Amino acid sequence: MMTRDVLLEMEQEEEDDEDGDIGDVPSPKRPFLRPHTHPSSLVLENLHPMTSFGALESQHDFRSPEFEEFNGKPDSLFFNDGHRRIDFVLVYEDESRKESNKKGSNEKQRRKRLAYESNLIQDGLQLEATRSVVDDKLVFVKVHAPWEVLCTYAEIMHIKLPLKPNDLKTRASAFSNFSWFTKVLQVDESLIKPEQEFFTAPFEKNRMNDFYIRDRDTFFNPATRSRIVYFILSRIKYQVRDNVKKFGINKLVSSGIYKAAFPLHDCSCSHPSEDFNCPNERYLLYREWAHPRSIYKKQPLDLIRKYYGEKIGIYFAWLGYYTKMLLLAAVVGVACFLYGYVNQNNCTWSKEVCHPDIGGKIIMCPQCDICPFWELNITCESSKKLCIFDSFGTLVFAVFMGVWVTLFLEFWKRRQAELEYEWDTVELQQEEQPRPEYEARCTHVVINEITQEEERVPFTTWGKCIRIVLCASAVLFWILLIIASVIGIIVYRLSVFIVFSATLPKTINGTDPIQKYLTPQTATSITASLISFVIIMILNTIYEKVAIMITNFELPRTQTDYENSLTMKMFLFQFVNYYSSCFYIAFFKGKFVGYPGDPVYWLGKYRNEECDPGGCLLELTTQLTIIMGGKAIWNNIQEVLLPWVKNLIGRCRTVSGSEKITPRWEQDYHLQLMGRLGLFYEYLEMIIQFGFVTLFVASFPLAPLLALVNNILEIRVDAWKMTTQYRRMVPEKAQDIGAWQPIMQGIAILAVVTNAMIIAFTSDMIPRLVYYWSFSVPPYGDHAHYTMEGYINNTLSIFNVADFKNMSKRNPYSGAGSHTTCRQVVLIYRDFRHPPGHPQEYKHNIYYWHVIAAKLAFIIVMEHVIYSVKFFISYAIPDVSKSTKSKIKREKYLTQKLLHENHLKDITKNMGAIAEKIVEAVDNNLRPKLE
Repeated sequence: MMTRDVLLEMEQEEEDDEDGDIGDVPSPKRPFLRPHTHPSSLVLENLHPMTSFGALESQHDFRSPEFEEFNGKPDSLFFNDGHRRIDFVLVYEDESRKESNKKGSNEKQRRKRLAYESNLIQDGLQLEATRSVVDDKLVFVKVHAPWEVLCTYAEIMHIKLPLKPNDLKTRASAFSNFSWFTKVLQVDESLIKPEQEFFTAPFEKNRMNDFYIRDRDTFFNPATRSRIVYFILSRIKYQVRDNVKKFGINKLVSSGIYKAAFPLHDCSCSHPSEDFNCPNERYLLYREWAHPRSIYKKQPLDLIRKYYGEKIGIYFAWLGYYTKMLLLAAVVGVACFLYGYVNQNNCTWSKEVCHPDIGGKIIMCPQCDICPFWELNITCESSKKLCIFDSFGTLVFAVFMGVWVTLFLEFWKRRQAELEYEWDTVELQQEEQPRPEYEARCTHVVINEITQEEERVPFTTWGKCIRIVLCASAVLFWILLIIASVIGIIVYRLSVFIVFSATLPKTINGTDPIQKYLTPQTATSITASLISFVIIMILNTIYEKVAIMITNFELPRTQTDYENSLTMKMFLFQFVNYYSSCFYIAFFKGKFVGYPGDPVYWLGKYRNEECDPGGCLLELTTQLTIIMGGKAIWNNIQEVLLPWVKNLIGRCRTVSGSEKITPRWEQDYHLQLMGRLGLFYEYLEMIIQFGFVTLFVASFPLAPLLALVNNILEIRVDAWKMTTQYRRMVPEKAQDIGAWQPIMQGIAILAVVTNAMIIAFTSDMIPRLVYYWSFSVPPYGDHAHYTMEGYINNTLSIFNVADFKNMSKRNPYSGAGSHTTCRQVVLIYRDFRHPPGHPQEYKHNIYYWHVIAAKLAFIIVMEHVIYSVKFFISYAIPDVSKSTKSKIKREKYLTQKLLHENHLKDITKNMGAIAEKIVEAVDNNLRPKLE
């Protein structure tokens, strides 16, 4: 089946079209692939350095695919003979018909491609080429893996395959009594039939009779066939240059030798296939999963996993479970919001702000060096809105969310363990193969501490340490860069606010309506937001490429390790990128501003930014509303329109108005490619949302409701994209959601601290409680009973205008007129100071120290209570349920028993045959003697 590789010895001066050196390996140092554990994997040992060939014309061993005309069957998934299934499709542009002046470059590309295809054939794959129906420059190479190749590589890849049907009884659901209701939410089982469950074991060719093989054509399902073929395509070599081998379909696609490589969808999404043998799984997924009318139905997770692989299946399982848990959080959040909304008219301190004889007669100090005086009651509307979010319900909801996030993570672990059992990924780490890029770099020989045998690794321990330090330094540099950009934006806001205040007209001209809205605050916010947006987008684009380069340099062993490493790098950057503005508003803005007579300046000239008159909590709520709502709307529009428009343009360019019957492979080619990081960005979008829902939920109890609505749409939008707009992805195995699990756990721990600090330092709840219980009654207060009356007056400090510094400057202070004193308030973070004339003038009073002590005590108590509850819940809820553990052990026992019994039967059968032969031989020898 596999004789030898055809490798092209290219010219010394030839330049490779690929960035970096992934896919290159010095040929004299090691064989390309050396299997790890299994003897049968020695079949790959034929991929060793072979004789390099010269010019293409002298290659008598070249084997190219046969060209066949399209047979007119648009839904066919087979070669023209109708028997061999298409497992993969390679697309290239015929070099002889390319509109290019680089004939030498085209010839070199053709030689590489022919060498690669010849090696595929010699490795056992069967190829058939068909020219495009629409564009005769395109050629589609269809790849089929015969039975022997599938069996060989299934053993090498340790793929688990059915032994016998699973006869274990499944436990009845807790909601079985409500089947009349849940049946409405289920998918139509007459269309999507439940998958038959099997006991499985890693495939072995020499024990083939033990496996449940009823039909060789269906024993390996299409997803498994595509995964095996992609494994081969990623490891076949096509060139030797300077003693370095080039290999892999990814390198060929990225260098332009092939235009695409993908497995086929099994049918159209809009109608079932006319082919009787087609399972129509894509059509079923679209009808029962991606179509808008199925938005209320549960997801057919088993069919998603079967069609797209476990990696995509586990993503949708997690997203569905997260959305289901958000329902509880959304209900409680809406209840807390309604509590604040109903009680806003009973808010005593808001009434005092709005009262014309209280708030209307309090003159407030300017909030910047050139800002005017202002009356407290202009914040009336914002104080009413603040009563909705800054209420007792907010505290209850913050504590509830600290418990909710723990329940979600613990119950998800249990659900994930169930999926691991059902989808046969319990022992995935043992069967996952090293990445071809890793294998190609294994040039150093070390002694395995366990086996005491030689094995090859890509670098020494010292080299690994150097790589880790370099990678960590690069990530830290980019995080510091985004922090520097945030600081730059803050400095910009501080400096440009003064410029706009000095240049924009101070009186509103009735003939110019723009002046009514173009205030210094508005102009500063808009320009700062635009600059911040541009910087974030630029850094995002650059950092994505840098993160991939860093991870490639780090050289993780398996694909799971690679994705986890890339995930951590990308998330650290995105965390700072997305949350920095919210952390600034919540914990820094308006906190270190001094007092009117001695304000705090940045770099000696920029006065520190204060909160809006409505307070920093209301500003944080507004920020979260805009970010969550706007981001969700924009992402969904982009995810729907962008691939749809691209596909529409592609179809218009290729068809050009002519109606032609196109085969399935050509239809799929014109769909969009879901890139390597496609699923990563889906996870990232949801994890960023998870952070907004948990980290700052104390300021916005409606965040879970927005997330719930968004996720219901997100599931169907993602399903619609994958079934209608994207090529079918190569199915991949995945045991869990990878590095996103510890990231969520970290966010959950941090959320307790952030919400406690928001309530303590950003909201006004603690100062109100201190006033109510201590300063409204004697000895500090004048009221006979506990009350909130007089709270506003008690939290404002008096400042003498004569004590303003720099009175000679042109600012509103010099025009104070009859105002000799003003009240200074830093709204949310109150500054409680002694009045002028006091022995400790403008120093913090006793109310301030009571409030600080209460805030610190609140943070400590809230954190310890919630962390204790989280620890108890984590301890009480095991990661794997008892029933799942029993199923795993039971299946393992029965599988071993079955294999052992079959093995004994084979031995008994063989021994019986040998015994019969021995008895027959003895009889033949003794009979002549007796005669």
